[in-house]
Amino acid sequence: MYKIAITTGDLLGIGAEITKKALDILNLPKDEVLIIGQKISEKYDTIEVDTSDNGKFCYETLKIASNLAKEGKIKAIVTAPVAKIALLKSGYNFSGQTEVLEKMFNKKAEMLFIANDFRVMLLTRHLALKDVKITKELMFDKVLRLNKFLVEYCKIAKPKIALCALNPHAGEEGMLGREEIDTITPAVCELRESGIDITEPKSADGLFASVGKKYLSNQKQDYDAIVACYHDQGLCPVKALAFDNTVNTSIGLDVIRTSPSSGTAYDIAGKGIANPCGMVEAIKLAYKLNKN
Repeated sequence: MYKIAITTGDLLGIGAEITKKALDILNLPKDEVLIIGQKISEKYDTIEVDTSDNGKFCYETLKIASNLAKEGKIKAIVTAPVAKIALLKSGYNFSGQTEVLEKMFNKKAEMLFIANDFRVMLLTRHLALKDVKITKELMFDKVLRLNKFLVEYCKIAKPKIALCALNPHAGEEGMLGREEIDTITPAVCELRESGIDITEPKSADGLFASVGKKYLSNQKQDYDAIVACYHDQGLCPVKALAFDNTVNTSIGLDVIRTSPSSGTAYDIAGKGIANPCGMVEAIKLAYKLNKN
């Protein structure tokens, strides 16, 4: 069994480059790593995907990795970046690699972004802002999945979770929106009754200001994870504070999947200047989570 399988990502992006650089830096044992996609190293075993269709290439690498995980031949998947439009142009109607993996494993997955003890999970992912809707069922499903991950993989006995409000100033007692009053706070009360330590909905700007101060001064965070209601609410502070060190982690699948938070960076692909730090952190986290 290989400890990790690494997909090399978008053919037109920086995936192959940052994967090779990361493996050169980490110098992992030969029998622990399997590369899927492009042959980038003579040291590690590789399953090559032979197609020039970029979207098909990306999809097939994920399919191979998923099948190997289901067969018990790999313990974790690390994915290099893929452009969503590449999948769509090739007829694969997915909004990202997480959604592809959900189909492969027939399981719901959450996007949890991790930079040491700074962890942010998204309640909703790749949606237009007008389509974001927070329901009690959504909150229960996702927060319980997050809590389980923190207990089982991060070995935190009683996780403390902070919740971002959907509206500015947590709705200002209904003046700026009633979602906090009508839906989110009642869901929080029920989550607490079920044993989850989660805050009331907090104004996101103030919450992330506090988090940012602690992260930048290397202080321990007050919360084990933060739940953001929508994509940019969580990802703007994460990438502003810890772009090179943040790992996108899929939780809820039958296998741990990690990926650097950077994109395909088409503008610098092939120039040899891509920063591999994100891929280094993604590989290291895949190892760490599977040792616990």
